[in-house]
Amino acid sequence: MTIVLNEPGVDGLAGAVDALRAWQDDRTPLQLHPGDLGWAWALGAERLGSAVRTWSTGGRIVAVGYLDGPDVLRLTTAPELRQDGDLARRLLADLDDPERGVLPPGKVSIEIPNGALLHEVLLEAGWNPDEPWTPLRRDLAEPVQDSGLRIEVAGPETAGVRTAVHRSAFGSPTFTEEVWHVLAAGPVYADARCLIGYDDQDDAVAAATVWSAGPGRPGLLEPVGVHAGHRGRGYGTAISVAAAAALRELGASSALVTTPTSNAAAVAAYTAAGYKPSAERLDLSRAA
Repeated sequence: MTIVLNEPGVDGLAGAVDALRAWQDDRTPLQLHPGDLGWAWALGAERLGSAVRTWSTGGRIVAVGYLDGPDVLRLTTAPELRQDGDLARRLLADLDDPERGVLPPGKVSIEIPNGALLHEVLLEAGWNPDEPWTPLRRDLAEPVQDSGLRIEVAGPETAGVRTAVHRSAFGSPTFTEEVWHVLAAGPVYADARCLIGYDDQDDAVAAATVWSAGPGRPGLLEPVGVHAGHRGRGYGTAISVAAAAALRELGASSALVTTPTSNAAAVAAYTAAGYKPSAERLDLSRAA
């Protein structure tokens, strides 16, 4: 099959999101989710459009990659083509040649779903195992218990509270109220909710954003954070429970989240919230 690499730009983002939405399934390993692009929409559509790559055959998108930084690619494929040799070899050629405009020369890394032939193809080509991540999933067939927090869905009036929790949780000054408005104006956010969790003193102690891929499909938590002044009190677990409840209300079949395996506290918090760890996923890296 003839496979065409594209940088879709702003006009092609909807097609990439639609493909990712269609590929979400509880029978497949955790993979790049439309919510990942939704969260990245905070950068602005122009910047996001320049960071997305698609591979198509016969006008149909069969792989989507997102440059989560200039040297980090997060990539997934149509599930039925995970073991397709032609696609895996074409992806390798495009990833290893800086002239193709996907990855630069030098040290780079890639995230791909477990079970993809591309994983073995890259290892055979000299790529190396890198950082391990732990994917977790909570089934949403049954009602979700109360989180113990007062939960508010952030809107324009409370965007400042939502972003303040995030900046404290991650030590990042960049997620401002203005950036939240860009995020919320993106089309993927129509199927998302930003949650703020308040304690008994009515202090905003935790926050999460949840992304639906549509009814009957897995939803994503991205990101989840606890205010630095309120850690160690179970609020990470509580907001993760609330996130599962919100996704169930949106019709999601399950709630997905992933965290570096080295972040044992996060793995423990999600597990306590009813998320079950699945097989570790290893990033792959190329030294030169």
